[in-house]
Amino acid sequence: MKSSKADKNPNVFLTLEHLLKFELISSIINLGSGKQKSNSVLSGRYASRLRGRGLDFEESRPYVLGDDIRNIDWNVTAKTGKTHTKVFTEEKEKPAFIYVDQSASMGFGSTKKTKSVVAGELASILAHKIKKGGDRVGGMVNSGKTYDVVTPKRDPRNIIYFLQKIVDANHKIYQPEPFEFESTLTEIISKINNIVTHDYVVYIISDFRRYSASVVQYLSQLALHNDIVLIKVYDELEEHIPEEKLTITNTKYQINLNGKNKKLNNTLSKSFEDDYKAFKSELEKYQINIFKVNTHEPVEDQLIEVFSNYKTNAAR
Repeated sequence: MKSSKADKNPNVFLTLEHLLKFELISSIINLGSGKQKSNSVLSGRYASRLRGRGLDFEESRPYVLGDDIRNIDWNVTAKTGKTHTKVFTEEKEKPAFIYVDQSASMGFGSTKKTKSVVAGELASILAHKIKKGGDRVGGMVNSGKTYDVVTPKRDPRNIIYFLQKIVDANHKIYQPEPFEFESTLTEIISKINNIVTHDYVVYIISDFRRYSASVVQYLSQLALHNDIVLIKVYDELEEHIPEEKLTITNTKYQINLNGKNKKLNNTLSKSFEDDYKAFKSELEKYQINIFKVNTHEPVEDQLIEVFSNYKTNAAR
């Protein structure tokens, strides 16, 4: 079948060439590099406190009974008159697993890009950034009824393979096959649990439109031994509608909306925000982070702002 002009629109359909360009952009994104502690879910690698000899000196602190006397910091002890000990850090591997939703609901976009395109761009930035940190990276691409799994590896070719799977799923997004969402989700989470054992950072990129309370239960199981970060991709039309009359269709049904109706507009906007806050609040019970990325602003700009705010808040 010949490609139409729409198939070549980079705001609607992904290409491998487009996603590979984000390797350069990933260099300006700081996911929490440096010696952050293991409670930071945004770091590709984490530092653990050790009592004893480590690889890198981190700080001196007052001696506590049980500390290794070989690590006493005699210089600080002499200056302060109180016994201090050296604390070292050791970098440990933290492989990453990136789940990318390319199911039918992700094929929506009202002004700039579709959610599926933004999801692919996010996955590319994360994968390239993690690779540069020296950790293994892989993931899963969900098309709705089917999914592809890419085992985490350090090989750069593995990232290309992963990104190509995203592109392939993206090009089939407007020919979805019927599927039972809950049973498919159960199978997907089960598969992820078999791959992701412990000490992983798991990024889940989706619009989370159809996710029920059971999803939180599945995610909480993953969060027991791994760090989980959810990225909600949304379109501005989902957050609020323009002040004009609209006709919205899903190819089978259609509804008419009057955006000039302020009560309706406010109700829809409040519903969107309330749903997000409720979902976020539930996730926080299990120390699972979530943040939003929209389809009309550059992805890299939004990531810079998100992670900058996270580090600022974490430092308080």
